[in-house]
Amino acid sequence: MFATFTAILAASAASVSAVAIRGNSGSASITPHEQYSSSIGVLGCKINTNRVAYWPMGVNCDNICVKVTNGDRSLHLLKIDQSGGAHDISYDAWNYLGFGESASSDPHTGGGINMNYEFVDASECAGLMHGGKLALSASNSMDYVASCLSEPNSWVAKNHELINMADPLCKYGYNEVCSLDLQKSNQPSCPHTLGAQHTPTGESVTNIVYGTGKAQSA
Repeated sequence: MFATFTAILAASAASVSAVAIRGNSGSASITPHEQYSSSIGVLGCKINTNRVAYWPMGVNCDNICVKVTNGDRSLHLLKIDQSGGAHDISYDAWNYLGFGESASSDPHTGGGINMNYEFVDASECAGLMHGGKLALSASNSMDYVASCLSEPNSWVAKNHELINMADPLCKYGYNEVCSLDLQKSNQPSCPHTLGAQHTPTGESVTNIVYGTGKAQSA
């Protein structure tokens, strides 16, 4: 069992090291993204889902905070999902950067707006995470966690938290912290059964509907 986990660590580390961050800064056509998601299992109920970047490159263990600027407006965003090719950001963030107002109060529609970006230290996005730690699904984020633990000095390795929820929308599971002791097991230990499909969880994720600015449960 531990040999298998070691193999996962090695493979995951190779995958992460192969992730190509397209320079520390640059510019791109930034487009709006309405529905929250996270390819690494970040729990939307534990972060500010209005401040997320969905970009083409994969997610590694350090470059998860990007500062996006348009003119005299800028925002810090969590880059915790991989898009199919577009440089998407949360609809509310796009609306503010593009037009100076929250999508909730003055919703706009449209496509790409050329903006500048710069990857910054992940600590600069700590305010977007509840408690300052990256909350991950204990049952469905272990490949990512393994890759980060193989880089013990990475930001995520030192600043993550495992929660017993089975999906990024926080619909199933328990709102409880789990522990991981690799000397005993390659699976997290939680007060309730790991990955339980219990509902309701007492937590939820809300999206801002594109074009209307209305809040809607994810």
